[in-house]
Amino acid sequence: MDWILLVIAGVAEVTGVTLLKLSNSFRNKWYTFFMLIAASISFYLLSIALETLPIGTAYGIWTGIGTLGSVLVGMILFKESKQWIRLLFMSCIVIGIVGLKITSA
Repeated sequence: MDWILLVIAGVAEVTGVTLLKLSNSFRNKWYTFFMLIAASISFYLLSIALETLPIGTAYGIWTGIGTLGSVLVGMILFKESKQWIRLLFMSCIVIGIVGLKITSA
């Protein structure tokens, strides 16, 4: 269950970062409001997952999900670069996430 909460926390993190971009430096109040909600959900679920998961593993996976998700959102919604080298480094993050999950107690 904690792994599922950790993944949901990562998705909430991506949502929060996307809303942060859309908030236009906090000038759009609605995006700012929903960004704060998404960030709160993300931290809350992370805190629950940390009750049983190792901190290094949980935080590494949470940030990895946030990083990968943010890069993908940037590529899809904001037309950011899709260079092969970015995709290569994204695959390195995926390998790290899988490695952390496999080696966690």
